[in-house]
Amino acid sequence: MESQLPLIYGLSFLAAALTFAFAVYLYLWVKRQKTQNAKIIEVAALIKNGANTFMRREYKILAVFAGVAALLILILLPQPIWKGRFSENLSMALAYLMGTALSAVAGKIGILVATHANSRTAEATRHGIKPAFLIGFRGGSIMGLTVVGFSLLGVAAVLLLTGDSTILLGFSFGASSLSLFMSNSGGLWDNSKKYIESGHEGGKGSDAHKAAVVGDTVGDPFKDTAGPSINTQITVVSSLMSALFVAFSLFG
Repeated sequence: MESQLPLIYGLSFLAAALTFAFAVYLYLWVKRQKTQNAKIIEVAALIKNGANTFMRREYKILAVFAGVAALLILILLPQPIWKGRFSENLSMALAYLMGTALSAVAGKIGILVATHANSRTAEATRHGIKPAFLIGFRGGSIMGLTVVGFSLLGVAAVLLLTGDSTILLGFSFGASSLSLFMSNSGGLWDNSKKYIESGHEGGKGSDAHKAAVVGDTVGDPFKDTAGPSINTQITVVSSLMSALFVAFSLFG
């Protein structure tokens, strides 16, 4: 079994590299599709700017949370630092930060792809369902490929560097802690829309309705793309870890 580990790691990193390469190809293909309608271009720019602004602010808050959590892990896990070995606690904390960072990148890629693909899909509907479906399908595939690639890359890298499957718990916790906040972002968007429509912000009537529509349009790519991409990543990581723990329990 030990003699096969280099081959297994090599295949894992190769699969991740091929995944990223194909995702880049699909992204460039989607980006090459033209948008000529001025109104679509204008709305797409508003959606992109709004979603990126919200994500940038939320990531700043999450960075503080991740830093505090990493410090607690460094002190307490897998054992209190005064009882265990510092190197194990440091590895667990770094694995946690790695899981958090890769999940954040997955969410950012999800937003980047969605803001390019949605406008081009809308433009393609003028020419029929086939081109529109193709752009939407390939745009969605990019997020799926990168999520799986990051999950495989992270798990393989942690095992290669540490040789300890227990450290993977830190990586998984990093991905899931970010998912916890991203999953609740959809509720924040929905509540803000209702708040605007009720007249507490921007007044009642058509102006408030327009503002709510803009807010909802900006929020949908975030809560329906970035959040699910991070949720999917923790699901993939958990599935990989389950298989690895079974393997380690059987073979050591």
